[in-house]
Amino acid sequence: MSLTVTTTGSIEGRTIESYLGVAAGETILGVNVFKDIAAGFRNIVGGRSGKYEEELRKGRDTAIEEMAERAREMGADAVVGVKVDYETVGGQMLMITACGTAVKLR
Repeated sequence: MSLTVTTTGSIEGRTIESYLGVAAGETILGVNVFKDIAAGFRNIVGGRSGKYEEELRKGRDTAIEEMAERAREMGADAVVGVKVDYETVGGQMLMITACGTAVKLR
């Protein structure tokens, strides 16, 4: 089943029939020592840290997919008002959370 996921509060051309509740997905990323060394070197010489960016993308995608799966379990057709948040945990890990409102569309 295809599930629409959007940061907006509505979906153009569709009517929200019912609100099913909050759907959320989380993931926690541990930081690899070798990536830390490479990122530290990048910080010294300047430039972007491609490895960190790649890990952030993977983590964000995982959190959004978990959120979508929770919404599917609730019987949703879509998730609206999605927000993605990043927090450090214990100084060595990064928690990425995606949450939104699971809805049934008409």
